Amino acid sequence: MRILISGASGLVGAALTKAFRAEGSTVAHLVRPGGAVRDDAIRWDPATGSVDASAMEGADVVVLAVPGAVVPDVVNDHGAALAGKVVIDAVNRMGGGAEYDSRALIADAAPSARYVRAFNSLGWENFADPLPGANLFFAADPEARAPAEELISAVGLEPAFVGDATATATVDGLLPLWFALVRQNGGNRKVALRIVR
Repeated sequence: MRILISGASGLVGAALTKAFRAEGSTVAHLVRPGGAVRDDAIRWDPATGSVDASAMEGADVVVLAVPGAVVPDVVNDHGAALAGKVVIDAVNRMGGGAEYDSRALIADAAPSARYVRAFNSLGWENFADPLPGANLFFAADPEARAPAEELISAVGLEPAFVGDATATATVDGLLPLWFALVRQNGGNRKVALRIVR
């Protein structure tokens, strides 16, 4: 797969980059002006402040792993390039009473994007070094379910589908549970959930 990660300099983005590349995917990074420039970064045009649209259009999957406050800018600046793409929302927009997820923002900017809510309910440590048998719960538009499952498996976690894109609240409900388990385990962030059948 050709994957574009927006927010690759963060802990989640860096962990996902390493895992996806290890499984053979091509990963590029969207770098904001002033951000750390990598060899594989998609460069911004300093004259317009925007990314080369053709570079973004070449991606099969776009992963949003930026700080919550940045999501509106990224999505609004690149809505046209997100059209028809699988967009994985790994951002938790906490504070200010906003919804945790960015589904509505993405739908407004790119109505034909295929939305996935994943990689937001566990700490990055679980993507860098997953616990055996741990699940990652996710929601996805029907057309995006298979690529999402493939990428979750690439990280070393077991995909656990909870419903279509309208089930984001179910996925987001696991975040406070994960935080509570981390606190109860003395701050150990290598805590995950597993379905037992």
